[in-house]
Order: sequence, then structure tokens, then C-alpha cells
Amino acid sequence: MGIEQAMGRSVDIAINHDPEAIAMHEANHPHTQHFTSDVFEVDPIEVCQGRPVGLAWFSPDCKHFSKAKGSKPVSKKIRSLAWVAMKWAKLIKPRVIMLENVEEFQTWGPLNDDNKPCPIRKGLTFRRFINEFEKLGYQVEWKELKACDYGAPTIRKRLFLIARCDGQPIVWPEPTHGPEKGLLPYNTAADCINWSLPCHSIFLTKEQAKAQKLNIKRPLAEKTMQRIAKGMDRYVINTNNPFIVPSFITEHANGSNQRNMPSDEPLRTICAQVKGGHFALVAASFVTYYGAKKKDVEFRGFSPKDLVPTQTSENRFALVYAFLVKYYGNDKDGVKLDAPMHTVTVRDRFGLVTVSGQDYKINDIGMRMLTPRELYRAQGFPNQYIISPIYNGKTLTKTAQVRMCGNSVSPVLAKALVEANYNQVSIPVNVSNA
Repeated sequence: MGIEQAMGRSVDIAINHDPEAIAMHEANHPHTQHFTSDVFEVDPIEVCQGRPVGLAWFSPDCKHFSKAKGSKPVSKKIRSLAWVAMKWAKLIKPRVIMLENVEEFQTWGPLNDDNKPCPIRKGLTFRRFINEFEKLGYQVEWKELKACDYGAPTIRKRLFLIARCDGQPIVWPEPTHGPEKGLLPYNTAADCINWSLPCHSIFLTKEQAKAQKLNIKRPLAEKTMQRIAKGMDRYVINTNNPFIVPSFITEHANGSNQRNMPSDEPLRTICAQVKGGHFALVAASFVTYYGAKKKDVEFRGFSPKDLVPTQTSENRFALVYAFLVKYYGNDKDGVKLDAPMHTVTVRDRFGLVTVSGQDYKINDIGMRMLTPRELYRAQGFPNQYIISPIYNGKTLTKTAQVRMCGNSVSPVLAKALVEANYNQVSIPVNVSNA
């Protein structure tokens, strides 16, 4: 996406072994020639048909370099995928080669007999990789860049390597966003969210969920409830400035069908005898979880005012709503919450929040997973990017959509890098592995 935005035309060739990834790329780039194949099996000379290649972009599988892999054995085959860039360099010598990977790619080295990276020879293969480019006449530089510095609302950081042999200097684009003077402010998590989507209560029973036709197979795990409690504590209860959802009002009195509405429309019918008020403010926060089987709960929440953490190939971001109703100080009934919430520290009683001098109490808590579209926005993709193409006669599943997002290159970074190093006259053909 970013390469096309920078060039003003389609990429010529895209290669990926995943047919679902190719289906999504074809839907958005119909003028590109696509190959569903192991990238090593594609013959650069044959597919380029004698045309000079100006830009080749490579994003080899990074999961066996990432620190998220932990101490598990790694795959030598997958760790060797980056050598395909050398194959293209030797056979057709693109004028500019760009390669994207996790920052740990710089530690690329030999494996021990147990298929774990050798700590003594860390980085040896990476240095050899660079030397091979230089032997072919390439100037090589690499740098870690964050997507948020170029307009995407995510802190995703990746290593980018640029090699060029056309005598032109390698250019690293200057950041456009950040806290420094003269830069645009960071885009945040709040910019990605569709605040009108419903968010069901975390305290619903199976029977209540069934009555509301919600696809909830089981109650939330205790650790998830504890993470939510910590998030409520940090970003709603014990903050002087909770994030109040913009242009959004929720109706919390209707037990069978919660309705949400923008604040610039007339209020719905207000019923009598609804304790605390029929309509409520909504304060929001996020919770992330990995499904790790640990005794201690690892909390990695964040506020909508923050940047979105790096998106992986699995959806692990959940939006948490605290539904707030006015608190007058003489309401002694309160709202009973499940045990995990009792660990939260409070100023007066559980769930008391002050917003602009007015006291509110938490009437309910809702949670929903972020949608694929919201995740793509966080990655920097525009709303018109097609993420649910037809594959094998069916719409691409949400699981596949999320996987593609986690494996994608933030288009804002690709655009910035290609714009800084691309010349349309001297670089007529482009190759990308999707």
C-alpha cells in the first residue's frame, strides 16, 4: 500500500506463499502481477522478462527472530528467508533493495545443535549478509523506525535495511509526528476506534448473553477480570483525567438491548424510576492479554490517549468501557461487582470517579475485542483498504484479517521510505513480496 502511495502507480510484482494474503493484496492492487509461491521458487529473471528492476522490497518472516519467540527452538529455514534478497541482487541487481524485519534481525547468527541461537556468534550471519551486498557493489544502511513517528497511531518499531547500487545516497525520512516542536502530534488509539459499536457487560451470565443473542461461550477468565480491574484502577478511577468517549452516550437501563447514540442527536425517550439516570457517560481504557499461563497477572493496559502497542498476528487488544452515572453521595445501594474487582483501590467507595468536578460511580463495565478494521487503522491503513476480500467463495475470516494486519508493513513507513529514495525516471519497475 505504502509503495503504491509513494509511486502513484501499482507495484509490478507481488510474491507470497499465503494464498489468503495474495487474495487481500489482489483485491487492493488488481494491476499487480501476483505469485502465490515460496519466494525462493520464483525465478527473478523469468518474471522480470529483461526489464530493469528499480526497487525490490522484502519482508521475510520475522517470528523466528522476534523476542516474542522466547526461548523456544527456531526454524533455520525461516531464519534463512532473508537470503532471497541476495538471490535477486545477484541475478537482476535491483537499483534499490529495501528489507523490513524486527529489530532482533540484527542478532541473526548461527544456531546450536538444539536449534537455539548461539549467544557467542550473535550477529555473525547478519554481518555476513551485509558484506555480501557490499561485494556486489551496494551501499548498505539500516535503521530502526517507529510507525507513530510518521503518522500511524501505533508504537510498532521495525528494522529497515536499504541497499542501493545506483550511486545515489540513501535517504532516511525525517519524522513528521512527535512531541518535539514543529512536528504534528501523535495520532492515538482513540483515533482508531468506532465508538458507536456496542460493548456488552463483563458480568453477563450465559442466560443473559443468550437472551441478548450475544456470542459469549463462557464467562471471562479470572485473570482477564483482574487485568480489567487493574485497567479500571489506573485509567479510570485513579486518574485526574479519565478518557470520556467523544460524541457517545450509552443507554444502560434496558437490560435486553443496550443502545448507543452520538451526542449530537436528540436524546432517546427518558423513562421514569431509573436509578442513577437513564443515560450515562462512558470512560474508556484498553487491556491487552497474551493468554500466557502464568501465576502472576501481567497487565499491559493503555489509555485511548496513548499509542497502540505493536499488533501481532493474533487479536489481543480489548476495549473496556466504564459506564458512569451521576453519584449524589446518598445512594447506599451501590452496584455489586464480581470478586476480582474488589482488589481495586478507591478514594471513597468502589468505582467513584470525578469528571469536571462532578462525581460519578461505575454502574457497569463492558468489554469487546477490537475489530479488524480498528486494528488496520492502528497500523496506518486507510478506511478504503479492502480487508475482507472473497477467498474460495467466502469472505476472508476475521482471524485471517487480523493475521494479515500483524504481518503487514505499516504503509506510512513504506511510503516515507520509498518517497525518500525513489526516482520515477530511473526506477521503472518494482518488485514486492506481499
